Amino acid sequence: MGMQAALRLFYPPACLCCGAATGSDGLCGTCWRDTPFITGTVCTLCGTPLPGEGDGACDECLALQPPWAQGRAALSYGGNGRRLVLALKHGDRHDLIGPAAGWMLRAAAPMLVPGMIVAPVPLHWTRLLRRRFNQSALLSRAIARGAGLVHMPDLLIRPRRTPSQDGRDRQGRFENMTGALRLRRPALVEGRHILLVDDVMTTGATLSAATEVCLDAGAAGVSVVVLARVGKST
Repeated sequence: MGMQAALRLFYPPACLCCGAATGSDGLCGTCWRDTPFITGTVCTLCGTPLPGEGDGACDECLALQPPWAQGRAALSYGGNGRRLVLALKHGDRHDLIGPAAGWMLRAAAPMLVPGMIVAPVPLHWTRLLRRRFNQSALLSRAIARGAGLVHMPDLLIRPRRTPSQDGRDRQGRFENMTGALRLRRPALVEGRHILLVDDVMTTGATLSAATEVCLDAGAAGVSVVVLARVGKST
């Protein structure tokens, strides 16, 4: 009996969300049904679900015109979607990285192009020291590996420690991110397509700041993918 088979015999797979025994790694049937995966017609800029069929942008993106070219999200930020994000972000649940990255990779598939650089939204070093890991970097590494693309975890840095975005309105979030990010190696970006990875998109302020510094350095285009998209009603 192989090591993996032995481990499964004594430690059968458990649901990532509720902990119940499952037949395979991932979510149990009940949690899968109750997890708000985004499928069907979506906004091509932020990934939020849209009614009807055909490509298009949601009203929010039409009004705000985010600087990136395309965007997708794997989950809506509510219910099990919120629980999974918070478990990954604050609960040291690194067992979520593989499945979450797989969901994100499926969502991002229409945006991927050969030679694309995959990079995470960075944390300030003090926050990274306290948290001990950047969940966006772990996700971006797994996505790059799954897609066979180059991963640059240090492409972007956050030289200024920004206060938390929690509790800020849209304008406050964008103002908070002004000048907060820069490229560590701008020469590597020129003429390349970039896929930016983050765990959650709310207003898009952080991803906008990251996109703009990439475009300013001559990136051919920027796309974004997140694990969860906060909806208008959340």
